[in-house]
Amino acid sequence: MTAILDRRLTPARPDLAARHLIGQVEARVFVDPEPMRVVAPSAPLRREPRPDAPLDTEALCGEAVDVYERFEGWAWVQLRTDGYVGYLPDDALRPDALAPTHRVRALRTFVYPGPSMKLPPLAALSLGAGVAVSGESGEFLTLSEFGRYATGFVFAPHLAALETPEPDFVSVAELCLNAPYLWGGKTSLGLDCSGLTQLALAAAGIASPRDSDMLEREIGEPVPFDEGLQGLRRGDLVFWKGHVGILTDPDTLLHATAYSMTVMSEPLRAARDRIQAKSFGAITSIRRIG
Repeated sequence: MTAILDRRLTPARPDLAARHLIGQVEARVFVDPEPMRVVAPSAPLRREPRPDAPLDTEALCGEAVDVYERFEGWAWVQLRTDGYVGYLPDDALRPDALAPTHRVRALRTFVYPGPSMKLPPLAALSLGAGVAVSGESGEFLTLSEFGRYATGFVFAPHLAALETPEPDFVSVAELCLNAPYLWGGKTSLGLDCSGLTQLALAAAGIASPRDSDMLEREIGEPVPFDEGLQGLRRGDLVFWKGHVGILTDPDTLLHATAYSMTVMSEPLRAARDRIQAKSFGAITSIRRIG
């Protein structure tokens, strides 16, 4: 075997691998995946099948996955959205769940058992979660199903049709200002730098990979820059080795950072100087989308 495959994106172990990888990896058994969908509000994708294993990312409600193995409450999967491989809780998945028609466009919203905000909610869904809508009921949209429930109701302005992307991904990212930092997180309860970027881009209809090194390789076009950081604009992505932030204007960086353990906004040059001195080193690139 000559190719070095990224473990994050390769459904292969010594004992089991995806059938399409025959000839690329060594494994005792090769299998075809079983298509499923996430029916929990969100689900942790872990590096190993243990609840205390590192969190690599999160899968959101409605997300499609390919399942290669199910055992002892875990499913070994590959996410279809970004190709990430890992272990999800098996009870977060269902093979017959409906494909989403709408996505959550609010930072967080509730699913109610009826079309009333006075009812005890069934669950909360985060920005970017997908649901299947079947109709309207006053100010609410009716879900065709929700997890183990036959139906559910969500405040209509908090949802948008999948075919209607947000016009400005930066505005989506700004919704997350002051949200907690969580390594591997991708919900309003906690998210990391690349999770914030991927989530915002997805709301604008821009598919992107999960981690900052992947984003830096694959998203946008390089923008020349010098020590003065002139000529930048809203929406430019600023990269360090292992970190990414979004410019909300030519001089202001929005990023999820362990420095404050939040999504924070700060002057770009101040962030550049602190990050270079204390954590990720110098800026490695600036990239522009569109």
